[in-house]
Amino acid sequence: MGDFNPKIPIQIQIRKIIFEKFNDPEVRFTNDEIFEIIKKNEDIDTSWIIDDMEPYFKEICDSGLTRNIAQDLTTMWFKLFETVEKFHCNSCNNDVYLGNSEERICPNTDCKATI
Repeated sequence: MGDFNPKIPIQIQIRKIIFEKFNDPEVRFTNDEIFEIIKKNEDIDTSWIIDDMEPYFKEICDSGLTRNIAQDLTTMWFKLFETVEKFHCNSCNNDVYLGNSEERICPNTDCKATI
């Protein structure tokens, strides 16, 4: 990972994609699908590979937003526990996306303000 700083933190990019494309607890999705969308949006270090994203996907599982339902080498399949809602963090001025039962804390690791 180089000195690249995304305009929107990676964890918020992932959550936004989940909110916009996979916001249904019955729908399954993969880390590969999300990574491809992030690459198309061009707000990621171009040297990154899917393995560089693993800590971010672990974080969304640990937060209670998603659960890992299967894995095959580097591909992870996820499902939401519940639908995701959009909020605005006045502290870092980002839109943030949280599951209904997640703590109302900004998922931006540089912020962590209460929503």
